[in-house]
Amino acid sequence: MTENEKLPPVPLSDAIDKFIQRVGLTIAWSYVVLVLVIMLQVILRKGFASGFIALEELQWHLYSIGVMFGLSYAQTTNSHIRVDLFYSRLRGKTKRLIEVISIPILVMPFIVIIFMQSLDFVSESYRVNESSEAASGLPYRWLIKGVIPVSFGLLGLAVISRFIRDLTLLLKGDD
Repeated sequence: MTENEKLPPVPLSDAIDKFIQRVGLTIAWSYVVLVLVIMLQVILRKGFASGFIALEELQWHLYSIGVMFGLSYAQTTNSHIRVDLFYSRLRGKTKRLIEVISIPILVMPFIVIIFMQSLDFVSESYRVNESSEAASGLPYRWLIKGVIPVSFGLLGLAVISRFIRDLTLLLKGDD
């Protein structure tokens, strides 16, 4: 059971979380495709002594898509990794206060910086029509680079949802 299921409902946060979780579960299918691509590459390499560079590149593209979109999913389900030597022992109100303070001071600036910097990164890749350096590699490298701002946009939305949830519950006095 996720922490969001234990907390009293906050309609706006619940709607945002549901949307992000739907996106995350859809993107999770990229792992099925990843496993199939890996199996194909192994069969080609071990069974027929040949492999394709494009398949190797596709593997890391699919893996990165799953990881990048998984960040926002993990945030909405509260299944991300925490270093909580003390956090787990704190009262609900104290945890929410820590979240309400740390999100705008620590988390959002990081997300905004990555998001803003990635826009130029993707734009330049698109402008030069960047592709793999390998002759038989994948074209359109800007597509995979485009995952960065989209996934960090979703992560920002997930963090804003968490901020709204914790601030609402803190102000209501729910513990």
